[in-house]
Amino acid sequence: MSRRSIQLAVAGAAFAALAAVAGPAVPAFAHNTVVAISPDGEEAVTEQPGTVWLETNDALLDAEGAAAMDVVGPDGRHYATQCATVDGPVASVAAELGEPGEYTVVWRVVSADGHPISGDFDFDWEPAEGEPIAEGADESPCADATAAADDSDEGGDADASANGVAQDLVWIGVGVLAVAVAAAVAFLFVRRTSRGAVADGDSPQGGSTDPADGPDPDDGPEASHGPDPDEAPDPSDGPEPRG
Repeated sequence: MSRRSIQLAVAGAAFAALAAVAGPAVPAFAHNTVVAISPDGEEAVTEQPGTVWLETNDALLDAEGAAAMDVVGPDGRHYATQCATVDGPVASVAAELGEPGEYTVVWRVVSADGHPISGDFDFDWEPAEGEPIAEGADESPCADATAAADDSDEGGDADASANGVAQDLVWIGVGVLAVAVAAAVAFLFVRRTSRGAVADGDSPQGGSTDPADGPDPDDGPEASHGPDPDEAPDPSDGPEPRG
């Protein structure tokens, strides 16, 4: 394998390591946001809604106390009749409305990544003739809903945003550390590989065979060429004739 191929392979491995670390960090920069509410406030509600709900762009944490919702009437009374429930990205609460007027839904939910968000939305209640009217309650049926209302009044969104920024900084730190480690490993690997390639080039087994380094034909045994055809035999060397 050439040196360039090794460098490309190491760079690819470092990029894969960065993606593996940075991938989970992406949700940290895109916490749940509300994409739909009901009632949406565009038109007055004329029939008892039964439930009010909100939907976010991702799943919510479904754990005890993670979600809280309450419905507060124009008289300051509470018209949610149960604790909030979570179903995937939707949080909802049962409610029976009372006297006509503007109602406020206060809520707090937790994203699946542990990031809390909170807020509120309003709608008008104009019951049609014959619609039942609830009396409401002095307190919310769930203590968590009261806390959600307090968060909304005291700027819970700002606190949630601060918590989200802290989580983002943690993920950024982890990502930078992972990139530094990957770069160090890649540098050491390429350096070691380069040294190994140089060592192999100086070795008799690793280098190429030079034809000039082969055996010298002059150093081999002398070849026998047989009698010289230019030398005629001497007659005196033959056998003597018998008398």
